[in-house]
Amino acid sequence: MKELFKPLIIGISLVVSVTIIVVTIGSWVHSAGTVSVTGLGETTFSSDQIVWRGRILVENHDQLQGYKQIEANQKKVMTYLQEQGIQPSEVTFSFVDVQKDYESIYQAGNYAGNRFIGYSLSQSFTITSSEVDKVERISREISSLIAQGINIESYTPEYYYTALSNLKLDLIEKASHDAYVRAEKVATNAGAKLGKAESANLGVFQITSATGEEEYSYGGTFNTGSREKKARITVRMVYRLK
Repeated sequence: MKELFKPLIIGISLVVSVTIIVVTIGSWVHSAGTVSVTGLGETTFSSDQIVWRGRILVENHDQLQGYKQIEANQKKVMTYLQEQGIQPSEVTFSFVDVQKDYESIYQAGNYAGNRFIGYSLSQSFTITSSEVDKVERISREISSLIAQGINIESYTPEYYYTALSNLKLDLIEKASHDAYVRAEKVATNAGAKLGKAESANLGVFQITSATGEEEYSYGGTFNTGSREKKARITVRMVYRLK
């Protein structure tokens, strides 16, 4: 007879144990009085501003002649850009940078010093425009200037979004709403009701390529190499339970 009651006693013990665990967990949630959640705000967008940089290069044994070459090439670059529809107000030229060039001298295989061989002059220019397609095309067709005998370096365009402040506010609103929805679900599952927000902490604002090929950074990521971008921000909310 005792053997018959053993399974029954064990079963009752398990039910009691489970009941105690559930009650204990429920009490812990309520006694804590708060719930902490993290909400996410995320969106993709297209850049509305492009910045393209280049540099005019000249080498000359005479510094004055080098300046004259830079000036002549600057005029050619400006004329070309205007012919392509770029406004003068969108172009900025920097000061001319001048460096002296030397070559090493060796005698009988031993280093014997340096010899002056001339000057290297350079002038950087920057185009900032809202006409992204146009400037992209010009940056790809830079060989037209090289064909005119201009030694020029072209850099990869950078892409920006001028309404970034408004975008960030929208994402904060989305992240806050997402946090509220998550907190409400947690409260319901715990058999409680959601109270007022006790605190809110923003995460780092991240801007990456829309293709998602970059990793998020602890200190924040600000992509300028992709025209199509993705922005995200998190907000950590603490709500009271009632």
